[in-house]
Amino acid sequence: MLNINKKLEDKTLTVALEGRLDTTTAPQLEAELKSALPEVTSLVMDFEKLEYISSAGLRVLLSAQKTMNKQGEMKLIHVNDVINEIFEVTGFSDILNIE
Repeated sequence: MLNINKKLEDKTLTVALEGRLDTTTAPQLEAELKSALPEVTSLVMDFEKLEYISSAGLRVLLSAQKTMNKQGEMKLIHVNDVINEIFEVTGFSDILNIE
């Protein structure tokens, strides 16, 4: 189960994720981002309530990062220890801008 809360202000999109980002829910996030990203120059992913991320979720983040590299910036905020550890083990902490 994944809740996606989007808030667009000017050209900044904040996406707050709640629940689990895995093989079941990653396509949902991917679709939401695909439709929203052409409009934005700044993407903020709020992971405060994200409990888990799988490799499928990581792929969606990587894809979003590549898109945002071309048109602006992407950052992750409120990343908890569990998710942060996954980022470090996978090397994603070097790719992603985590605040």
